[in-house]
Amino acid sequence: MGQAGVQSPLYVFEKFDAGIVLLNKRREVVGMNDYARSVLPVDRMQPFDRFVLDFHPERSRAKVNFMLDQASGCPVANNLPMTMIINIPEQVLLIKVSRITDASQRLTGYALVFYDVTQIVSQDDPSSHASARRLNRIPTVANQKIAFVNTTDVCCIESDGHYCRVLTPEGWHFCNLSISDLEARLDPEQFVRVHRRFIVRLGAIESLVRDGSKTRIQLHRHPKVAVPVSRTEVTRLRERLGLRGKT
Repeated sequence: MGQAGVQSPLYVFEKFDAGIVLLNKRREVVGMNDYARSVLPVDRMQPFDRFVLDFHPERSRAKVNFMLDQASGCPVANNLPMTMIINIPEQVLLIKVSRITDASQRLTGYALVFYDVTQIVSQDDPSSHASARRLNRIPTVANQKIAFVNTTDVCCIESDGHYCRVLTPEGWHFCNLSISDLEARLDPEQFVRVHRRFIVRLGAIESLVRDGSKTRIQLHRHPKVAVPVSRTEVTRLRERLGLRGKT
């Protein structure tokens, strides 16, 4: 991907304060720095020494728990990175967790570090009366590194359980956010949910292909990728493409 589509992770580290949360091996919060206190709902989460999952939205807890499992060395089916992106109301957090051990390398707890990268990946939506923020970059993860992909480089997005795969001209990229998270934050003028598993950027569509009663999308840069269109979404998609009344 071009330089316009990638933002160095060093930029994040240099520009933003880091939230630091310390956990014991039971995954209870034992301490945090002032920035973490300002971001997390500490006042509502009393007593303070509760499980770290309590500080995260319900939809994010499975991801955080999985990340802690991986950091503690438990065997997992998929070797997903320990760096994750969490979408919470009005914020996008980049989170990384490390295991803490004693002199004998026995697990004693965890250090969880996060950055609020909302300003990097989103922009205010001036057309909305709410304080909604539209993503103009999608954070992707590979080999413990974060790359911020411009939404104008996105061809389509495919759901993969709680996560997503983002297709650009260069290929597929892993994203920690769910397809519902992305749908809620992407510009609806540019992106449309065409299937329970797919979002497509309208500008990336080459053509619509009919195969009996089924419709699929052919993309400009990836003609071999078949994006299915749900029957309930065909009419809406055709209207968005200016094909109303045409066959």
